[in-house]
Amino acid sequence: MPKRRRKRARTTTVPPERKPPPSRRRDAVTHLLRGTCYGLGTSLASLVVWWIQR
Repeated sequence: MPKRRRKRARTTTVPPERKPPPSRRRDAVTHLLRGTCYGLGTSLASLVVWWIQR
């Protein structure tokens, strides 16, 4: 007599947890910080080039 196969239990899929969208304030702070860093880097590079030329 052949063995009976077990039926798989039907499971419902649970949707992944949705993260809330980042706030506009966080986006603004990120852009401000990035712009400040780029500006400082450019200024520092310009000062180094000016110092080497003198």
